[in-house]
Amino acid sequence: MHISIKNSPESARQAMADQERQRFIAMHPKSQALAQQATQHWLFGVPLHWMSDWSTPFALQVASAQGAHITDADGHRYVDFCLGDTGAMFGHAPPAVVQAVQRQVAQGCTTMLSGDHADWVGAELARRFGLPLWQTALSASDANRFLLRWVRAATGRKKLLVFNGCYHGTVDDVFVDLVDGQPRQRDSLLGQVHDLTQHTVVVEFNDLPALDAALQAGDVACVLAEPVMTNIGMVLPQPGFWEAAQSLIHQHGTLLVLDETHTFSSGPGGYARAHGLQPDALVLGKPIAGGLPCAVYGFSAELAERAMQAKRSAPPGHSGIGTTLTGNMLAMAAMRATLAEVATEAAFAHMIARSGEVAGGLRASIARYQLPWCVTQVGARCEFQFGPVPPRNGSQAEAMFDPALESLIHLALLNRGVLITPFHNMLLCSPATTQADVQCLLSAFDEVLAQLVVGGLTTCEARA
Repeated sequence: MHISIKNSPESARQAMADQERQRFIAMHPKSQALAQQATQHWLFGVPLHWMSDWSTPFALQVASAQGAHITDADGHRYVDFCLGDTGAMFGHAPPAVVQAVQRQVAQGCTTMLSGDHADWVGAELARRFGLPLWQTALSASDANRFLLRWVRAATGRKKLLVFNGCYHGTVDDVFVDLVDGQPRQRDSLLGQVHDLTQHTVVVEFNDLPALDAALQAGDVACVLAEPVMTNIGMVLPQPGFWEAAQSLIHQHGTLLVLDETHTFSSGPGGYARAHGLQPDALVLGKPIAGGLPCAVYGFSAELAERAMQAKRSAPPGHSGIGTTLTGNMLAMAAMRATLAEVATEAAFAHMIARSGEVAGGLRASIARYQLPWCVTQVGARCEFQFGPVPPRNGSQAEAMFDPALESLIHLALLNRGVLITPFHNMLLCSPATTQADVQCLLSAFDEVLAQLVVGGLTTCEARA
């Protein structure tokens, strides 16, 4: 028999949620005061609106972040398994990056010119990720946006194919979902006046016949995908999917662009290198410069030549690609330090081992309380989902969502000194994450599950 917390009465859940909210408020008077003051000058009281999308009654105010820990304005210390939603995947303030940034600040931050870090960084990116030519951006959103321009210019094709439930930053083109089998622009997208379905094709992940059918017309410039879906909950590729998908994509003259912003957690060369994938282009953002705003995108030799020829053949003027601060000296120095001294083979071995301990401990607690949940791991990243088996596509992953339950678990963990990503249930380990940190998480998780199950055991629906 399995206990179904997900289907427990709202009253039981609400009582626990109210208790956790009151506990948070009592523990954080300084955060509450600072959050209230911020509403005078910031939309939603925060520098960017999603900073208020956590499960807390008001925005938690951070005082400092070091290694795998965060300290808030009230002096509470948390074990951080969110790590800036991957931006701090290699820990907060890695000493090598701190030192490199301190040196570079004294020598200048931005000039719109190249410098002595560029040659080393370019060569290291090529060595690690197997693509010879690269460009920089300030975020993965920008990298995806710019790369789509290069690909469309190089191929002469306008359409893009994405997988249902994907997220590739704030690139408008990807905000198209399948609803009852039909493409529809995502309702949450603000201020978009163009019909995105005219140029964006969407199919389910792991669906090879649908992918083949969508590419038959020969008008799709590229497939943009994470090799493992991570932003709708984690969705693993089925065995053989990517081998067959790559063949189909290239058979139809389409390019494969992999967004490895999250799946960089798989190893020093990302998921593609670890699993033998051969993309035509690759995007890396967030952690590549130790948390500083920076991203890179790489090209195969053939695509690079086609892209450069498109630029040479275009009329003079703005390309629509790049920003003034792109490739600034500060970001390049931080990226060099990250690649040379932080994101090492040894660091990944540690991170992945710790993540394995997390995944194993989560599974043990879930089994102890007989919950029909599953846990998936991709390198240093793992996630628990509210279903007995991992989802095969975005629709199945979305069907497992229970926002109220997620919010309650996140807040309850936070009140017990553990921070996880506020979007679904993702946890990430850094080189600074210790076994003691993992044990802190697992103890808190077990305590939260015990309260959920015991509090609703007599009224929860039981199912075989």
